[in-house]
Amino acid sequence: MSPEKTPQTMKPATAAKKLGILLSAAPDDFQAAPVSRNDLNTLLESPPEWLVELRLNGPHPREIVARKLGVSISGLARAGVTDALTTSEITALLQSPPEWLVVERQTQAEVRAENKRIKDEKAGKAALREPAE
Repeated sequence: MSPEKTPQTMKPATAAKKLGILLSAAPDDFQAAPVSRNDLNTLLESPPEWLVELRLNGPHPREIVARKLGVSISGLARAGVTDALTTSEITALLQSPPEWLVVERQTQAEVRAENKRIKDEKAGKAALREPAE
């Protein structure tokens, strides 16, 4: 007989990242102990009230803030946005965007357009290399 397998666990910071929440805003019991894969799946399938609240209203981690604002994480850093923002703060920024947000969103749009152009160009070259039947 083989011994029972120990459950796979992860650090609370890793679990928070997978859940899309800011670790420091999570309850103390979540922050204090490792999270098993089964616990993470349970949180994803039927999130408790605190998780639903954090996802809706924040504070949100930088990755989520950047995505909601339509900028890169580097753009947030260039603008000096280092603190986590709540959903209402993000909404306020979107409703009356400061100059840095307008510039960073334009930069992000240009980067996306360039990436699409390169992808299309590579696809076109690949299509030319395929033998015709």
